[in-house]
Amino acid sequence: MGVIPYTEEHVKLLARLIRAEAEGDGNLGMLLVGNVGVNRVRGECLDFKDIRDLRKMVYQRPGGFEATIKGYFYQAPRENEIKLARRVIKGERFHPGSNSLWFFRPTGSCPAQWYNQWNTGRYKAHCFFSPTQQACPKVY
Repeated sequence: MGVIPYTEEHVKLLARLIRAEAEGDGNLGMLLVGNVGVNRVRGECLDFKDIRDLRKMVYQRPGGFEATIKGYFYQAPRENEIKLARRVIKGERFHPGSNSLWFFRPTGSCPAQWYNQWNTGRYKAHCFFSPTQQACPKVY
């Protein structure tokens, strides 16, 4: 059972996304990206009010992921990414992605805020940003 509704197709889609967005950051980096994806489905807040499943989250426009927009979302998920996707769907959370709804890869240091959301930390190449608990209580 997961913390969000899902199908096997959704698991593989999330696995593809985490591979495309964070393969270079290793397993923990991919888990963090997975946390962001699951939080967007759970949140029902801010830019993600109409996101009810992983497919909608992956292909959201505007506000979607670079991998699906810039064309590097073509690799099939491997067994490793599928296992990682299952872990975050089942509710495992990892700091700094635990409550995050956004991440990005800056050229320099992480800003304190991004689109009025506070920085919760950096892992390798990516900075993570979380809403306040008042704005998005379902991601907490």
